[in-house]
Amino acid sequence: MRHEFDVVVVGGGHAGIEAAVAAARLGARVALAIPNPDTIGLMPCNPAIGGPGKSQLVFELDALGGVMGGLADAIAIHGRTLNASKGPAVQSLRVQNERDGYAAAARALVEDTAGLRIVRGEVAALSVDGQRVSGVRFSDGRTVAARAVVLCAGTFLRGVIWYGRRRRDAGRQGEAPARHLSHSLRATGHRLTRFKTGTPPRIRSDSVDFSALRVVLPDEPPASFSGTPGPRMTESPTWLTQTTDRTHALIREHLGESAMYSGVIDSEGPRYCPSIEDKVVRFADKDHHLLFVEPDGVDTSEVYLQGLSSSLPPIIQERMVRTLPGFERSAIQRYAYAVEYDALDPQQLDVTLMSRALAGLFSAGQINGTSGYEEAAAQGLLAGVNAARWATGGPDAERVTVRRDQGYLGVLVDDLVRWGVGEPYRMLTSRNEYRLLHRQDNADERLTELGHEWGLIDARRLEEVRARSARVAAEVARLRRIRLDGGTAAAVLCRPGEDYDSLIARTGRGPQELDERERRRVEIEIRYASYIERSQRQLAARSQFERVRLDALAFERVASLSTEGRQALERTRPATLGAAQRVRGVRDSDVAALLVHLKARGAVSRETVPA
Repeated sequence: MRHEFDVVVVGGGHAGIEAAVAAARLGARVALAIPNPDTIGLMPCNPAIGGPGKSQLVFELDALGGVMGGLADAIAIHGRTLNASKGPAVQSLRVQNERDGYAAAARALVEDTAGLRIVRGEVAALSVDGQRVSGVRFSDGRTVAARAVVLCAGTFLRGVIWYGRRRRDAGRQGEAPARHLSHSLRATGHRLTRFKTGTPPRIRSDSVDFSALRVVLPDEPPASFSGTPGPRMTESPTWLTQTTDRTHALIREHLGESAMYSGVIDSEGPRYCPSIEDKVVRFADKDHHLLFVEPDGVDTSEVYLQGLSSSLPPIIQERMVRTLPGFERSAIQRYAYAVEYDALDPQQLDVTLMSRALAGLFSAGQINGTSGYEEAAAQGLLAGVNAARWATGGPDAERVTVRRDQGYLGVLVDDLVRWGVGEPYRMLTSRNEYRLLHRQDNADERLTELGHEWGLIDARRLEEVRARSARVAAEVARLRRIRLDGGTAAAVLCRPGEDYDSLIARTGRGPQELDERERRRVEIEIRYASYIERSQRQLAARSQFERVRLDALAFERVASLSTEGRQALERTRPATLGAAQRVRGVRDSDVAALLVHLKARGAVSRETVPA
């Protein structure tokens, strides 16, 4: 049985959804291959979207034409801005979702997208024609021909889940692993590594004493990723509890029964999302750890214990959970487990997320060594756009990316393909040297034009964003002109305790009414003007290096390169001087040597790139 498609997307998680929908919207004929369509958009970990470093990705996705932000807003039951008391560079929206509702909405979106068809089955191998992918083969023998393939296999490649020392072949709880695809990837020249991650237990809601927990209320008025908060955004609180001395003593007593501490799992896990066993061992001086109690939905019977990821045996998990305040009589509905899986070395990809080893093969999400829904979705959009361009325009079609100086998605892709990963990669605001410029509040201004160029943003929305930016700029200019209290209104806004609304009461309205998002932008642009201007100068200086090409440069001919730097450059083959600057092992002196060499050859002028 053979079907002709332009693009096959393997996997229906957050990366697969973005890849499939984007490719179809660009006119490609798309097959979404998945063993069970009921798992499209499933949230196997916490039912939340956003958070530090992650919300910035979701805002950028929305600006580029992705769907995660709109889905999250529509299904959200709780929304809150984290780090609200800190600067705008680290302020991050996080929304709690109705878990089952999100999956249902995601599947409906996939089914309603023109040009996109769900094909049920396990993909066992890639079909190859020379050095190009030509489709996929299912485990039952069916083949599907396609000009491009996007792998979004998550944690399923040879997946194994662990409860204590007991293991079961599975991609995640209740689902079979992808048993054969790893072999096909190796056979086509790809390097694989082995990673692990984990998930906390789910507790029956009716067994929790919520009166003993600290309540965390949603924001009023609610914020949103897409500009349209859902009707239930403030419907539910979340809560806080914490581990105790009894919790820690129990964990230490049974460390030998944990899959990750008994030696049965030796693969690398996520450093920035450790298990509770790891936290107790690594932070032995702490007498407690905060845990976030998050509902899986208003209409579901479970709560999620964020921060209690574990691979202890079920019987120990029950005892452990009952040491927590408010959980003394709790009942576990689904036990925590660790999952071990194969991942691609992302250094085998280029910045469009196409494989360097097999033309037409793209990959996105946890298969590329990342963790998190948001990182997966961001990669999925980029891979889907490029797969559609490759499939419908041929090898000569221009593929696209987001540069590091343009947004968090650019930082994510650049980190992956330049440096690779030694553990599951999690996006953090600290990874982005341009984070004050790449805020969540200005993602639309930064990237909507790019989304329009890609074909995912229509002209009407682009004009709306341009008009919004113009209103903000006009109001900032007006406040800098108006005299008030011995200075300008802008200077008054920078004083402690002042805000835009109180200032407007004294200065009068501007030429146009601003909405909540625009008023917030005005405050940021004025209060942080000196920092933003300094960051823009630094960005301008660094971005010059991004324009200096290193194509076909013979690094062995560059005088004064360190041995370590030369080896690192030959291994990674960075396309630009800016990319070379970020390669591990490349020193500032190596970058200077490259620049001197390029100037001597006349490849760059002294005016283009200063010394």
